[in-house]
Amino acid sequence: MKKDEPPLDFPDTLEGFEYAFNEKGQLRHIKTGEPFVFNYREDLHRWNQKRYEALGEIITKYVYELLEKDCNLKKISIPVDATESEPKSFIFMSEDALTNPQKLMVLIHGSGVVRAGQWARRLIINEDLDSGTQIPFIKRAVAEGYGVIVLNPNENYIEVEKPKIHVQSSSDSSDEPAEKRERKDKVSKETKKRRDFYEKYRNPQREKEMMQLYIRENGSPEEHAIYVWDHFIAQAAAENVFFVAHSYGGLAFVELMIQREADVKNKVTAVALTDSVHNVWHQEAGKTIREWMRENCCNWVSSSEPLDTSVESMLPDCPRVSAGMCLIRNI
Repeated sequence: MKKDEPPLDFPDTLEGFEYAFNEKGQLRHIKTGEPFVFNYREDLHRWNQKRYEALGEIITKYVYELLEKDCNLKKISIPVDATESEPKSFIFMSEDALTNPQKLMVLIHGSGVVRAGQWARRLIINEDLDSGTQIPFIKRAVAEGYGVIVLNPNENYIEVEKPKIHVQSSSDSSDEPAEKRERKDKVSKETKKRRDFYEKYRNPQREKEMMQLYIRENGSPEEHAIYVWDHFIAQAAAENVFFVAHSYGGLAFVELMIQREADVKNKVTAVALTDSVHNVWHQEAGKTIREWMRENCCNWVSSSEPLDTSVESMLPDCPRVSAGMCLIRNI
């Protein structure tokens, strides 16, 4: 670890980073017009990564704003009965999500740093908003008369700074001989010196140590999917519910089916999976679920074959077909 690493003090706005999205939804430098550069400082990978993560957090908030302003979705806090002091998450819904009598579209992204409204942070930063966000799906769904619910399965906890624990020295109240106390104190000081030396290289800027406080009944993507089903989707008036689930979102949907099989079969009409990582064997999905998936699900997977070409699968569940050269745009 380099001792001369610059401060991990980054802007909290796109303008501060000197970037903006142009009319094509591409992230470009305000002055040069160039795409985002990851290696902003040579040989400082950790610093560059922290900078990238800071930008990613700003983009997450930017996408949230687009969901509310451009897509006219509402931000709904969960758990629905949360107290003022407990950790909370949220989802996004269209005005008619629960009242639309005909059609409801539910979107679930994959694992990692992505949040509600995103498919892939890397695509947002390096390609454009249409490639990396769910916004084109949402706008088309609304235009075609669907209610919309956007899940947020990776928002499972909040982070707070760990409280500092002050340990009183045992020598303060010990009756042991002074020589022995001095020997123990010397060992303790040497141990602390070694630990501080190591910590300087592991964490040279003394970043705050954080702890995670999990959100009730939403502590994992699977829990989140079940919670949103029970408190929102199951209450929706729509005669036909459709899911679009990407990557780990597909696994979360299969877990939802396992836990709420009869209800899902009764409400869900079709499921579009994209590069889903579900596994009916590992998740112990029963025969009736596998049969339903064969009839009602399709998994578009990355492939060089033409769009919708059948792709062989080892799993006895839903058909797999090629997404062509662009997975997200071609489902």
